[in-house]
Order: sequence, then C-alpha cells, then structure tokens
Amino acid sequence: MATAPAPSLLDAGTHAARWIADYRARAGAGDVLGAQPDPAWAAMFEELAAGAGDDLAIARDRVQRHAEDIGTGFRIIGESEERPWPLSPVPLLIASDEWRHIEAGIVQRADLLETIIADLYGSASLVTRGLLPAALVGGSPHFLRPMAGLVPPGGHHLHFVAIDLGRGPTGEWRVLADHLRAPAGAGYALENRLAIARTLGGLQARLNVERHAPFFAAFRDGLAAACRRVEPRIGLLTPGRYSASYAEQAHLARYLGFLLVEGPDLAALEDKLYVRTIGGLKRVDALWHRIDPRLLDPLAFDSHSRIGVAGLIDAVAAGNLVIANAPGAGVLESPAFGAFLPRIAARETGRDLILPNIATWWCGQDAARASVIEDLDTMLIGPAFGVAPLGLPDGIARPGIEITGEARAALLADLERRPQDYVGQEIVRLSTMPVVTDAGLAARPFTLRVFAARGGDGRWTVLPGGFARIGEHPDPRASVMGQGTWSADVVVHGSGESVAPVSLLQPADTIHVRRNPGTLPSRVADNFFWLGRYLERGEALLGVIRVMLGNSIDADAGAALAAETVGKLVGLVVNGGGAPHPATLRRADLAAFARTALEDGDWHSVRTINRLARGIGQGSRDRLAADVIRLLDAPFPSRGGMLDRAGSLQRRYAALSGLSAEHMGRTASWRFHDLGRRLERATTMTRAIRAFGLARASGDDLSTLLDLADSQISYRQRYLTGMARVPVVDLVALDPNNPRSLAYQIVRICEHLKDLPVLEDDGMEEPQQAQGTVLHAIVSTATAAALDADILGDVERRLFQLSEAIARRYFLQGAEPLRAAGMVLA
Repeated sequence: MATAPAPSLLDAGTHAARWIADYRARAGAGDVLGAQPDPAWAAMFEELAAGAGDDLAIARDRVQRHAEDIGTGFRIIGESEERPWPLSPVPLLIASDEWRHIEAGIVQRADLLETIIADLYGSASLVTRGLLPAALVGGSPHFLRPMAGLVPPGGHHLHFVAIDLGRGPTGEWRVLADHLRAPAGAGYALENRLAIARTLGGLQARLNVERHAPFFAAFRDGLAAACRRVEPRIGLLTPGRYSASYAEQAHLARYLGFLLVEGPDLAALEDKLYVRTIGGLKRVDALWHRIDPRLLDPLAFDSHSRIGVAGLIDAVAAGNLVIANAPGAGVLESPAFGAFLPRIAARETGRDLILPNIATWWCGQDAARASVIEDLDTMLIGPAFGVAPLGLPDGIARPGIEITGEARAALLADLERRPQDYVGQEIVRLSTMPVVTDAGLAARPFTLRVFAARGGDGRWTVLPGGFARIGEHPDPRASVMGQGTWSADVVVHGSGESVAPVSLLQPADTIHVRRNPGTLPSRVADNFFWLGRYLERGEALLGVIRVMLGNSIDADAGAALAAETVGKLVGLVVNGGGAPHPATLRRADLAAFARTALEDGDWHSVRTINRLARGIGQGSRDRLAADVIRLLDAPFPSRGGMLDRAGSLQRRYAALSGLSAEHMGRTASWRFHDLGRRLERATTMTRAIRAFGLARASGDDLSTLLDLADSQISYRQRYLTGMARVPVVDLVALDPNNPRSLAYQIVRICEHLKDLPVLEDDGMEEPQQAQGTVLHAIVSTATAAALDADILGDVERRLFQLSEAIARRYFLQGAEPLRAAGMVLA
C-alpha cells in the first residue's frame, strides 16, 4: 500500500485544531483538555498529524508497531501466550506546576509508609497508642511475623513504590491504591516513552518533556548505596517467563544492568546469597524482587514455596543482602489502612496528606460497619486484605447498589459474621482523556500509576510521568474501569527551559573498560545450549522431510529414491521420535508420514521443536536480540504445500543461524549456544553416516547423505567422476574444512570447551574437556575406508556422554551440593 506524503506544518495544525474542537464538543465536563485552548495539547496533536496526516488510525497502528518492536507484552493469568501491550498514541499531558504538587504528595506518602512499616515491625507504637487496630495488622496475610525486629540493611524497608492516582472531574488528585510488595509497571512506563518518542519525534523539544533516565539511575544508586560492597552485584528476581509482566521485567533488567534471576539460580550459604553460574557461586548483594514475598524463603515464610531460596532471610538479617522491597511491606497495601492514614499523617508529621485517600471505612470497627451497612447503596464494597471473603466470592470490589438478591443477603450475613474482612469506600468518579478509537477521538476515564524510588542519598525520587490506564467504557466510575483497555505515556512538560538529554550512559572517564561480558547463570547457559540444539534439530528434521518429498539438488534423485533409501529416511525420523512408523512406504502414506513429522503436536515434530525453542526464547528476553525473539515467535507456516512450508521454515532457521553467527558477541552465552548446535549436528551426522554411508551403500544412499549434509555442491566441485562411498564419507565425516562434517563439529566443540571457565587452576583437563579430546582423537585418526558401524556407534555414545558431562559441570542439577570441589566463591 502506498504511503501518503507527509503533511505540511500548516496541514498538521489544521488537522490538530479540528480534532481538538470536535473532541471538546463531545467530551464531558472534567476532561483533561478543559474548556480553554491549551498550547501543549495543540502541539501534541500537531506532532500526531505530522506523522499520520488526517488519519488517527495510522498513528494508532504506528505506535503499536513501535511497542511491538521494543518487545512490550503482557500475559493474562491463566493464559500461556503473551499479548501485545496496548498503547494509545495520545499521551496524557501534565504541566510541570501541577506535577510538582503530585510529586510532593508522593514523597510525603512514601515517607509516611516507610515510617509505619518500620514501626509495625519494630516497636509497634502505633498499635499501642491506638492509632492502628491490632486486628488490622495481625489479621493481614501480608504481615510477616518473621520480619519483626529485623532492621533491613541500609535501614529502609521501602526502596521502590507505586501509587495509583485518580483525577476527579474538578482536577483534584487522590490516591486509589498503594503497591509495595512487588510494584509493577515502571518498565511499561519506560517502554511507553520509547514508543511515543519514536512516534512523536518532535514532542520532546517542543514541550521540554522531563526524562525518565534520572529516576532509574537514582534507583540503581540507591540499591547500591544500601549494600556493603563497593561494587555490588544486583539481581532482579523474577517468577519466570509465565509471570504476567515477564517482558517488562526482562526489559528493566537489561536497561538497569541487573542480573535477571529465578529462584533456582540462587543459593544461600553462610548467611550470604550467591547466584549459581558457569564459573561457580558469585555473590549477590541486592535483589529487586517481583514475586510474592511470602514465597521468597521457604524456611522463613511459606514452606511450600518452590520459587524461593532457603536461607534468604538469614542473609538479610546478617546485613549481607538488600531486598527491595523488604518482605512484609505489603501489609500496608490493604485498602483498610486508608481509613487510618489521614489521622496517622496528622499525628506523626503534623501535616495533612497532600494527596488524600479516597474515603474508607474498615468494617472491623463497630461504628464504621454500621455506617457501611446503612449507606451500602452509595459505597464500594471490597475485601479488606485482598483475599476474597465469603460475601464477595470473586474478590472484586463492587458498588453496593449492584449487589442484589441472594448475593446481597450473603454479603450482609458475612458482614455480621466476619466484619473485619470488608471495607467500604466512596465511589470515585474520574476525569477523562482522549483515546483513539475506530470512530476517532473519544473520551475515556483513566487512572495514573506513579513511581518513587529511593536514591543514593536516601531520599525519594519520583518518575516524572509514570503511565496511565485508560478505561474501555465511558463510565467514569473507578470501580468499573478494571484494568483498562489501553495504556498511555504520561508527559510532564513546560519546565521553562530545555531538558538535558540525560541517559543511563555514564561519562567515559568514570567507567573502567572491561571486555568480560559479566555473570552467566547456569540456567541461562542451559537455555542457550538447548536453544542451539533445538534449532539444529529442527533444521535437520526439515532436511530429512525435504529429501523424502523429493527436494534434492540431484536431478536423478529425489522422488525417484529407491524404497530402501526411503525406508532409511523414515527410520531416521522414527528413531528421533518425529512420527510413528508408517504401515507402508506408498506415496500417500509417505506424504501423511511427512506431514506428521512436520506439524503433528503429539510427536517430536518440527512444530514441537519450534514450540520448545520459542519457550526458551520467551524466557531469555534479557539476553536475545529483538530480531531473534521475533523469528522464534513467528507463527508456524500454514499456507502452501508441505515443501513450501518446509522451505519457509528452513529459511527461518537459516536466518536464526545467521543472526547467531554474525550478531552474537563471542561470549560464554554464544559458546553454549554454538556448543549445543555442534553437538546436535555431530549426532545427526553420525546417525546419517551410519544409515547411508556404510559398506554396500547405494547411489541413492550416497546422494541422500550428501543432501542431508548439505554437501552436494562441495562433492561435485571436488569429484567429477560420480558417486563413490569413500570420498563421500570422507567429505561428510572426516573433512575438518567442511562446516557440515562430523570432524568439523568435534573441532569446534573442543575449542568451546577449552575457552569456557574451569573450576581448578591446576592446568588439568576437566571431565568434559577430556571427553572432547578423546572424541577428537577418534575422529581425527579415522579413515573413511575403515569407518564402520562400531566406530560410529562409539562416537554417538561418546557424544551423549559428553552432553551429560557438560550438563553436570555447567548446568543446574537440582539440589546439588553447594560446596562442590573447586567451587569458586566471589
């Protein structure tokens, strides 16, 4: 489709003015655009029109493509596939004067929350003085008693907080919720900004937009300052790739330079935390966690946890590990605390809250419960502690007027039985902002999530903007907005002077040059190794299918292959688990067999191999290029015949191979990836030579062997007299200059094993290196004429043993002893 020419500045201004006028005519009172013209909003819409002309749908599609290119995605709980992150091309604009008010309120609230948490896990004076009911604290599932009396390293429980705000129709901001356990969303705010900056390229300069980088730099400095070591190692602890916000976590880890780790990557030893790497145990000084704090340590909290680290809290108690945020901070996430924060703020700080809560009544108090029951139809009724009570079985807060019949009777009965499980809150009405729909600009309610991080000086820094959630329906009640349909960037503008182009990149003279790529956890090495194996395995299986269906360079081979040769091809697939053995080798049966090997999900088919490789890719977003992720995520081909689909897949595999060969740095990650490829290719070639290259091999057998080794052209350039077994076998088995040969793979394997780290410094070979040396000796001293089934069987067996030795040495082995012989501690 042809691209429309870019509009002139005059055209852009005309389009923007019309959009704003039409929108204001439809938007209700309380919309952020207001009744009077705003130069900032005009400038933003002019930037939109400059790139999209008069079609807002183009802007919507463009910003969505940019978000997908960045890799932004999320997962709904219970779903296995990620969804694209829904980003509106229209950001929320907030003037700097208004933002300073929000910023002051966030800092005040973060300090207040820190004070309360420190008191609850310390002297508990707020309870003894009657400012907080004891039942409100002790009844919360997020109050973690093992943390009582424990002062976190650095002296702070909170390092990073997220606070949801709602803007009322008259412009006032109020707090809707606090997020302290594992605050999510900062990565989405960062990704939103990147996508909007690519879509509205001139907005930064026109509006003096405040940048995000100083906030993230302050957070990183704050964590480092709380650690004991001068150059600490900081990890981001994730539940894994099935986490709803795993893509965001991977992006944050990459952006901040944190090590993305999972529970099995870590081990506590002698009151210190270590990450298990290919070079031994490496010290971890701080963790920014994104898992339920109750699952962090099965010895201290939930003994059923399989994603935590036994002994983690001992490391915290010893002062050797900083956790952001400290376990137990989530006790203040309870909506019920909103009923008491205004009074505590006034008593402890002498000031009212700059950003007030929505009015809240905790039903655990008699007077509050009576008020809630009396005014039920005008309130929002919700769980007090985030756990679904009997009267609200889905755990979702609902307007009382909408609870009728049997549900209302059940609610009232449970309110009498367990009143402490409920809160009543005022029903908040929200401002609206413009969003692009199929019908053009429409007004939708929104909420704002703001983030604050503790910097190196111990003070709070607030991210200028955050991100907005936009509701699906025009109903402005916060209670019906849910999670929203779109997100939007939030732009703080108008500081009066140009904003310096700050980034996380530091001046060159402050950074010590290094060529060590950093720590490689054993789990990540395992993933790269098996990604290489799966990609090579899928490519090899495709090669067998294409030869079987008649795709050979040899005009006399292909479809005319002898039945015995076809049977051997079938045997390669069956032995690899790609498909069940067909009853006969007739053409129709062979086509059905090939289809199973290509796409049947119940066998180890190409489709299954693709799915396994894709799963590894999704769990390695912090280490793989976006192009690699896109190729791995690409849908399985569904159009054309089998040869067309197989060809499409083979081109995809070739692209992935090219990316790894030409774009991956020669780090340990690449070595494990290539090591997996070489081991898989060596095994595949060994089996192919046993099937097609032994004594009494036919011409079809030898031609097939050359096809499977992708060596037809090499052979024909080298030998002009036709097929002969010995030269064919020499080329595909023993020629160290043929990149598809068995010998070539063994040489590369030995090189990788030599360059990977060892645990001892005595100069002796480790077991995996010694096994590689033996394999090299066997293959390099063999001759094509003498190569037989016994030698090839021995090579295949040793390749399997080598793979096992690599796994034992470098990859996680469950509950292996932590202090293995020679284990390096650093």
